[in-house]
Amino acid sequence: MAVRLRILVILTGLTGIHSITTVSKVSVKAGGSISIPCLYEPRYRNNLKYLCKGYDWISCSSAIKTDKQSSGRFSISDDKIQRIVTVTIKDLKEQDRGDYWCAVDIKKLVDERKHFYLSVTGDTPALNVDHQEIQGFIGEEITIKCHYSKRGVIKWCRLGSSCVTEPSGSIDGTEVTIDRRVPSVFTVTMSGLRTESSGWYWCDKGGFQMPVHLTVTEKPTTITVAATTLLTTTEPENPPTGSVDEETTTVQSEQLSDSIYVKSFIILLSLLIVIAMVTMFIWLKLKKHKQAKAAASTTTAEVDVTYCNIGEMRKTSGQTSNTQSNVDVMYSSVVFKKPKRALKVESNDDNVTYSTLA
Repeated sequence: MAVRLRILVILTGLTGIHSITTVSKVSVKAGGSISIPCLYEPRYRNNLKYLCKGYDWISCSSAIKTDKQSSGRFSISDDKIQRIVTVTIKDLKEQDRGDYWCAVDIKKLVDERKHFYLSVTGDTPALNVDHQEIQGFIGEEITIKCHYSKRGVIKWCRLGSSCVTEPSGSIDGTEVTIDRRVPSVFTVTMSGLRTESSGWYWCDKGGFQMPVHLTVTEKPTTITVAATTLLTTTEPENPPTGSVDEETTTVQSEQLSDSIYVKSFIILLSLLIVIAMVTMFIWLKLKKHKQAKAAASTTTAEVDVTYCNIGEMRKTSGQTSNTQSNVDVMYSSVVFKKPKRALKVESNDDNVTYSTLA
């Protein structure tokens, strides 16, 4: 029974009763990195996935599993919506060259798996692209340059779907054109991009494949802020096609960041100027008020006024000396009052005396 099971495992590994789809052979330069996508069936959505290294499936060793997303130079991720496991190997060395397996852990049964070969070379790879991750915008087109050094049929394929051979064709409603007028390079142009165009593709030439991941989104609106004038940004007559250059994206981000800093500086400077003007206005008002008050205090003085009331009284006593005659006696009373308001005194005398005779 054990012998029969071993034979079954060997046969399934050789003939390929597989539920996993991936590339068959990739070539990478030493020191670089590579990402390999593996598409699995919906029934394995919740199963454990892993990468196994070794020519023989029975004796291969696990390099990374989805229950441990990273381990040294290896990392793995599982997109359960798209049903794609992506394995990434960084800082490749020549000893990383060899056979690998994308596998799904199936309890009590033989695990599902799919084999691919990884070639690591110090020279130019047999097939490579500028970037494995590219971005496009809805309704526009994008180009991918595939560099090759081997002979063979040229293809552009989508993971889990169909392939297009030169010169043109269609994949899931997206038009594909292949151009190889440049020596050792064939250019793939995808036009009329849609959100559904997002996914994993690969260049295929001479038995090698190179995976490329495409993300299609809405085109962002670019806002340009000027320090002194408001500029209206218009799109160029001939917009560039192809993949979004990372350097251009970085420059645009830096320009937008600088514009925001300039605008913030202008707002802050204007606020400081307004505060300074208000402070100066208040200070001038207070100064003018103090000067007016000081002038009033020097020109006005409090003057004391003296009022005198004099009354005449006749002496009635009859017992007087015969030699003295009747004498009239006058009594006077003086009251000091402050005036209700200060009067400017022109004379040198500080006190003025008024008298009335009754």
